[in-house]
Amino acid sequence: MRALAEFIMRGRMQATLVVAGCAALPLLYWLGAAAGCLVLLRRGMRDALGVLALGLLPALIWWLKFDDPRALLVLLGSSGLALVLRASESWNRVLLVSIAMGLVFSVVLGTVFSSQIEMLAQDLIKILPLALGDLYQKMSVEEQARFASLIAPILTGLIAALLQIVSVLSLIIGRYWQALLYNPGGFGREFRVIRIPLGPAMLLLALMLLGPNFGPQMAMLTPLCSVPLVFAGLALIHGLVAQKRLARFWLVGLYVTLLLFMQLIYPLLVVLAIVDSLIDFRGRLAPKDADNANGEG
Repeated sequence: MRALAEFIMRGRMQATLVVAGCAALPLLYWLGAAAGCLVLLRRGMRDALGVLALGLLPALIWWLKFDDPRALLVLLGSSGLALVLRASESWNRVLLVSIAMGLVFSVVLGTVFSSQIEMLAQDLIKILPLALGDLYQKMSVEEQARFASLIAPILTGLIAALLQIVSVLSLIIGRYWQALLYNPGGFGREFRVIRIPLGPAMLLLALMLLGPNFGPQMAMLTPLCSVPLVFAGLALIHGLVAQKRLARFWLVGLYVTLLLFMQLIYPLLVVLAIVDSLIDFRGRLAPKDADNANGEG
């Protein structure tokens, strides 16, 4: 990873080659977005603009020719978040802004793939009686209709939330590369202190739980608002391990179980982040003069 980061920062041509080359490959667009974030974080928007512009070309081709907007959305989304991080030096702000970015993703996906999402939603509605069993049969006709109306928005929100997560992960990789080259250990210190303040955390929880009550389209807020809390939950575990309140084995177990049992661990991380907003498990043990990862001094 260090060798790739050094190659990217060697010059504009090398950076463009990585960003555009990865954007042209269907499974490596996230790596190209991470490379773009590294250039933007270190050099600023003026130097990164030409690199990102050329990287957008293959991503745009993927959308127009193959009807796949993932590369373009992630490249634009992660670059926007990198600008927020460079300007604010606040991961909390980045994570909260990612919700707005996820909403933009939802609008794009809902517009471009409305027919495909609706078809998938209809297929899921057909199997609801089998999946929910007696619980579905006990619902009234109005409740069944309302539940069915939420399927398509939730699907749209889930797909957008996945792209939102990939965008944040691309930024994390870019920030990690920046710290690796110019300030070793800076990213770890920066990431481990992420904690969503109590007010925003409660607002996110309210939007997740009450959003669907304000209309079917608001149901997409549930997965989008969960993303900042999940990353805050991960930061909490990393912070507790760094403070030696938990054994390092917990990190290995966390990521293994997250891959195998995502449907269980994901909401658990959300709950941990909300509780941490109330209690602050890391408390005063976190160093007050924690360094940032940009290496600018």
